Amino acid sequence: MLKINAPPSLIKPLFNFNLSFSSSIYSTLSPLQSSSLRRFHLRRTSIRSLVTMSVSKSDATSQSTPEHVAGNWYSVPDLRLRDHRFMAPLDYNRDASSKISIFAREVVAVGKEDQPMPYLLYLQGGPGFECPRPTEGGGWILKACEEFRVILMDQRGTGLSTPLTPSSMQQIKSAQKLADYLTHFRADSIVNDAEFIRVRLVPEAKPWTVLGQSYGGFCGVTYLSFAPQGLKQVLLTGGIPPIGDGCTADSVYRACFEQIIHQNEKYYKRFPQDIGIVRDVVTFLAESEGGGVQLPSGGILTPRGLQFLGLSGLGGSAGFERLHYLFERVWDPILVPGAPKQISSYFLNAYESWVSFDTNPLYAILHESIYCQGASSRWSAHRVRADHESNFDAIKAAKEGRPVLFTGEMIYPWMFDESEALKPFKEAAHILAEKEDWPPLYDITALKDNKVPVAAAVYYEDMYVNFKLVMETASQIAGIRLWITNEYMHSGLRDAGGQVLDHLLGMLNGKKPLF
Repeated sequence: MLKINAPPSLIKPLFNFNLSFSSSIYSTLSPLQSSSLRRFHLRRTSIRSLVTMSVSKSDATSQSTPEHVAGNWYSVPDLRLRDHRFMAPLDYNRDASSKISIFAREVVAVGKEDQPMPYLLYLQGGPGFECPRPTEGGGWILKACEEFRVILMDQRGTGLSTPLTPSSMQQIKSAQKLADYLTHFRADSIVNDAEFIRVRLVPEAKPWTVLGQSYGGFCGVTYLSFAPQGLKQVLLTGGIPPIGDGCTADSVYRACFEQIIHQNEKYYKRFPQDIGIVRDVVTFLAESEGGGVQLPSGGILTPRGLQFLGLSGLGGSAGFERLHYLFERVWDPILVPGAPKQISSYFLNAYESWVSFDTNPLYAILHESIYCQGASSRWSAHRVRADHESNFDAIKAAKEGRPVLFTGEMIYPWMFDESEALKPFKEAAHILAEKEDWPPLYDITALKDNKVPVAAAVYYEDMYVNFKLVMETASQIAGIRLWITNEYMHSGLRDAGGQVLDHLLGMLNGKKPLF
């Protein structure tokens, strides 16, 4: 049996002003717009803030689809969970009649279902990846449940939040219409969704704590920029973005290529036997008909596609080992003398599971747009890589007897030719790559005036989020406290989540020294 929570019939503005125009103007704006407008007037007034919520039962019955539906509690070992579904606007800046579903899972420790506790919203990395699905208590989730109600929100387009899959997106036949649709799936919209949920889920619409991992941290900085009234405190793990105007992707990729070369050197130093194996695979692919080998999905594995394994293999704590074990089984055994050499089906299937475009295509389609404010990306990674091709030309490296270098977190236009899952979206991806009028994702003035407590885990050898660029942004966020460490890599929250979360919370609650 489902419990239906009626939507608020009226949400009064967070700040009441004695102005010549009606405060109802805020109801026509998105949370990001309205918060910016409130800050503008707050500088000129000293009227105290007020939050008043009123719920009318008649409103619930007058709508065919309720804004919020909550399920019953259920269990996994050590945890109790409850599902929430919200109907939110696709575009908060225009007519709100077009809706999408946003899914969030509430998690508490066993026995704490009815206890009053503060809320913690978790924002997953990506872009384009859903929240974890707890199967038992453990890691950072179990630690967080000691003092929080944890909300695992599937970001729009992922998981159960109107998922944009290779099959569902093909319902939109026009490439231009699909590109226009996808513009509503960046951090600004994700923060609007979070605010939409907070005022309907948290008692008295109180501020909550946000924990952002990787791209989720980018969203957290957007949250600080435009809707700080919804935040009690912010915790960032491997997720401080570059915040300059225009498109910052070029600076990101230039900086990250240096770290990627370093990670390749470390990998081959640990597993020198793989130098020859990878070279042999590159040569085999290059000499195959069509320049590659067909993948189980119908796409093609080429030498440059093989290099993409570095995305997962070089940046996580156990990535080197996983990559090495994958190449252990790259070749089929020769059972019959004279049988041709071939890449194993095990390896080809494993490759596709590592790449995951067939389950999370948004990662590729939207990846460079997360760096865009008022400028186009123009396939930034592809352009920047051209300056480093002497290091990353796989076929040339194999011919010259040099180690073949893997690449990192970069999306290239040729992937929309070689990946079967991405082929239908090639034209839409090109439209997005040329789009110039991306709205702002960050407000440097607001960040410099930040009053929300912020603690961030900064991983010194992070392959995905460059340390130098992180420090530049951190200097623009007032009051942020940094924990800089090389003990963990980008996957620190997954690998040692309890310790990482405890350290960050300790930095804000006085358990850790200020200096």
